Amino acid sequence: MSTIITGVNASMPRVSYIKAVDIYLWVSFVFVFLSVIEYAAVNYLSTVQERKERKLRERLPCTCGIGNPDDMMIDPMITGYGTMDVNSTGNYGMPENGGRQERILAQVALNDPQLTGQVKPARGYVNIWIDTHAIDKYSRVAFPGAYILFNIIYWSIYS
Repeated sequence: MSTIITGVNASMPRVSYIKAVDIYLWVSFVFVFLSVIEYAAVNYLSTVQERKERKLRERLPCTCGIGNPDDMMIDPMITGYGTMDVNSTGNYGMPENGGRQERILAQVALNDPQLTGQVKPARGYVNIWIDTHAIDKYSRVAFPGAYILFNIIYWSIYS
């Protein structure tokens, strides 16, 4: 863009005022620059988010050693309840392989501040969750929409 701007200015006569082509090229340059900034910000935030999730996964207790999470859920030593017949309670639409229980265990682990290392934020600091996919989706609409709007205004004024 800077090469195009320089080339256009070199081929035009020198004048003391701003030309319409200068406005168009500079606004186009700003749009390109902002899209690069948006890309870099989303890429950086995605990388930070992935690192945090990876660290969190490393801290979670592994349920790999549990043969069947159903056994753990009905074990009187773990739950504190007496023995019961699994078939008498029904599975209520949960998968037979215990996938739901594993997710429940992970959810409980995620809510445990000792495992996740979360502490209450210091005064004046707020931990904001930024959805990078939402930023990307909005940018896909906002940038072209704003550029189309600029073109409509520009060509209605300068044509």
